[in-house]
Amino acid sequence: MMTMRPVPRTLLRDQAYASIRDAIVVGEIAPGAVVRDAELAERLGLSRAPVRDAFARLVDEGLLESKPQSYTRVTAVVAADVRDAAAVVGAMHELAVRVAVPRLRGADVDAMRSANARFAHAVRAGDVDAALRADDELHDVPVRVSGNRAAASTVARYTPLIRRLERRRFGEGGNCRSAGLHERLIEACAEGDVDEAVRVTSEIWRGLEGLVDLD
Repeated sequence: MMTMRPVPRTLLRDQAYASIRDAIVVGEIAPGAVVRDAELAERLGLSRAPVRDAFARLVDEGLLESKPQSYTRVTAVVAADVRDAAAVVGAMHELAVRVAVPRLRGADVDAMRSANARFAHAVRAGDVDAALRADDELHDVPVRVSGNRAAASTVARYTPLIRRLERRRFGEGGNCRSAGLHERLIEACAEGDVDEAVRVTSEIWRGLEGLVDLD
């Protein structure tokens, strides 16, 4: 399990946000845990100001909840919230794929293949961190190529809510996504088949509904 470490004193708000977000996603800071800016600032080697900024952003994104003058704590993993996030993220990926497929170059498709190979290897090895990292790298290719900043921002905002549940399912012996579905997506991208690429992308994200329904 990863641990939070002090961060360089550049882009402090962003780095505090990323470090705390990742600790929540991997479960280092558990659902329901109360977080305090002073304690996390000391652990990260920062002042309290960037940690407070990170808290505000994480509250807005649904990973923290706060009651003024009372507490700030990690939210529970709520099936309805994950389902809503998956629907939004899936729609953004479909949009990105529709725009990106005609623009993809050979190097982009190769990057997707390489990410899927890493993904499949990590799943077989039971390495959840590597699997989800490779999954991100694969799906980030069409998002990047699409050039749609709004889609990229939305994906970045809501994916952590989904990852918390995926990590739990993986830890329970479940599978996170499918290398076979990824391969179908990659082939559609390689062939320039926009409609098929969108269909497979939709299938990938619909699969998360079953993951949510297990809760």
